[in-house]
Amino acid sequence: MADTAVADGAATTEKVAESAPTVVVDDVHLVYRVHGAGAGKGSATSALSRIVARKKATGITEVHAVKGVSFVAYRGEAIGLIGRNGSGKSTLLRCVAGLLPPTRGKIYTDGQPSLLGVNAAMMNELTGERNIILGCLAMGMSQEEAQTRYTEIAEFSGLEKMSPGILSRPMRTYSSGQGARLRFSIAAAKTHDVLMIDEALATGDREFQLRSEARIRELRAQAGSVFLVSHSMKSIRDTCDRVIWLHDGTILADGPTDEVVAAYEKGR
Repeated sequence: MADTAVADGAATTEKVAESAPTVVVDDVHLVYRVHGAGAGKGSATSALSRIVARKKATGITEVHAVKGVSFVAYRGEAIGLIGRNGSGKSTLLRCVAGLLPPTRGKIYTDGQPSLLGVNAAMMNELTGERNIILGCLAMGMSQEEAQTRYTEIAEFSGLEKMSPGILSRPMRTYSSGQGARLRFSIAAAKTHDVLMIDEALATGDREFQLRSEARIRELRAQAGSVFLVSHSMKSIRDTCDRVIWLHDGTILADGPTDEVVAAYEKGR
């Protein structure tokens, strides 16, 4: 992938001249500390002794999930993050979103990043209708604007066509796919400085996926940046103009979509 790296460097020089960066990730590392069966045993006195002696507790395993990742994202880009399970894709997005502080390195963002994932929290005891309004308010809309955007969001989700009356029912009655459709529809109703999507396009039928991909292109045109984590190479090809391939917490390739996806499909 040396040629890709060279080409990407030239492209980056051109982008610096014509577009402003939205995200700068500088040598970021993220280390998880996993407590095993032996952790937590012993008295408070023994724990204090270990702290004073600067010794690690037994039963703690360190997992280096992200290892020295650096890249710059520019306004108007849609960047796909690909790689096998456990490669660090979702962890990296959570770092950029500010949900996980890096163990080492720095992340700079222009504006507030918004992370949308299929497991994003919603209030399961409330109806879909109430979650739409609350979601809009959480994104900074006024009550009046939230009410105005309600119909657009409901129609985009297509849930009422699938199951009439569903938006009047509690979210706990929704399938995982129905919940994911509603989450994406709410998030896509606002133009974001940086929007990060974790597998949201893997849910729903092809018609909804096409609407979602079209909406992502609109968000890019409105001067935002979009990151998409997906195992669907078709969604990546249809949506992204740049792809970062992660493997074991490091970047294997960063470049034009067709080149990086082709290398990934050949090498995985």
